Amino acid sequence: MKTKSSLLRLLKKTLPIFLMAVCIQTGFSQFDKEIKPSAAYKWLSVALEATANDVDRVGARPTIQSRSLGIATTAMYDAWAAYDDKAAGSRFGTSLRRPKAERTKKNKETAIAYAIFRVLLDVYPADKDYLTKEFTKAGYNPKNTSTDPKSAEGVGNKVAKALIDYRKNDGANQHGDEIGCNGVSYSDYTYYQPVNTYKKVINPDRWHPLPFVDAKGDTFIVNFLTPHWYRVKPFGLESSAQFRAPEYPKVGSEQLAKEVQEVIDFNANLTPERKAIIEFMRDGPRSTGQAGHWLQFAQMVSKRDKNDLDRDVKLFFVVGTTAMDAFIACWETKRFYDSSRPWTLVRHYHKGEKIRGWGGPDKGTIEMPAERWHPYSPANFVSPPFPAYVSGHSTVSGACAKMLELFTGSDKFGEKEIRKPGIITETPGDPVSLPLETFTATADMAGISRVMGGYHIQADNIAGLKMGRDLAQYLWKDVYKKYFDGTIKIKS
Repeated sequence: MKTKSSLLRLLKKTLPIFLMAVCIQTGFSQFDKEIKPSAAYKWLSVALEATANDVDRVGARPTIQSRSLGIATTAMYDAWAAYDDKAAGSRFGTSLRRPKAERTKKNKETAIAYAIFRVLLDVYPADKDYLTKEFTKAGYNPKNTSTDPKSAEGVGNKVAKALIDYRKNDGANQHGDEIGCNGVSYSDYTYYQPVNTYKKVINPDRWHPLPFVDAKGDTFIVNFLTPHWYRVKPFGLESSAQFRAPEYPKVGSEQLAKEVQEVIDFNANLTPERKAIIEFMRDGPRSTGQAGHWLQFAQMVSKRDKNDLDRDVKLFFVVGTTAMDAFIACWETKRFYDSSRPWTLVRHYHKGEKIRGWGGPDKGTIEMPAERWHPYSPANFVSPPFPAYVSGHSTVSGACAKMLELFTGSDKFGEKEIRKPGIITETPGDPVSLPLETFTATADMAGISRVMGGYHIQADNIAGLKMGRDLAQYLWKDVYKKYFDGTIKIKS
């Protein structure tokens, strides 16, 4: 058996396949000919493409990629704020406000371009060629590094530098220089060690590192992805533990036994609609993590509402940074409780028994030993490599859905997704329609998809949705509204 040195190789080979989805609904298509997307919309699309490229290179790292997108959307907002009449930026507050004569759409667009270009180069250095190509294609000069705020280029470069400096030692370990780490970017420096090993489960309530199998049949053990993420500085939360979820159900409780059985029942009764929901919520049209998926939903809202530049900047800012903080809060709870997933619990409750479940690609439901039970996913993927409680999908979806509702003033979404069930797991079936009528319903769909898929019990989902919605309410009232009216107190 191979060791944890295989983590990067494993994630690169398996998670992009696991998370990749094919979108055939026009909601993600290009703008209608009569509607031109704003500069913020276009640059967000560039950021999402760079994020998808990152997944292709190194695998899905939802915490890391949410931080990158949070920084990118903040960069656009900070550059724009210098030209707004009221808004405060996240690093300079209102001190960078430009004279009224300079507050033009062109200056806003230029400052935004330079700001997001610089921060994307910092978080996605491997995409330098792609980013530079997009930047120059838009008519900008990558060699212009002026930070003189008298020019829009200078404003963009100045806010980008401030953001990069602020995030350099924010706890993410982007540069692999935290004391206690192994020198690798984003590596753990908190000395996390699981209680259980792959071959020996000492405590079934605690997280269990699981084996993955590559195309050659080699087995790899994958450790907790970014267990230090609870130490990352949030954007707007007071601390990562501010909304920590309450205790989760343990082995021996009636609730846990019931919820494990619910997962088994879902797995044994996978309808085409359920399969489509599971795969759609694995992260949408091209894997950018839950943060990227909800930013794509925000782009759909932008199209629907015919947003201008100002509104797009604020919309993407609140959704991007909400997702970043939701991941930080979620990972704090994951690290605190270190809870197990259905893979472990099904085997614990039904050891030596036969149960009915999904038999693998194109095999439908069969009777099997509990030790062979598998979530609805490709054969080379077991479960996400981190503790279960609370669900990241549920937390981030609950948070971003609530933020979209608060920002737009309505829960109405009014979209739908047409998908071929099984398209990333087995032979695709006939298309089914998934209604996305409200933001709340879409978040609920994301949450329950993880229970249907076999990755979470309901407790993980319900507590995650609540955490996300609670933190979004806090951020909107106590943080974002104050940014927009210029009364926010900037943190050092």
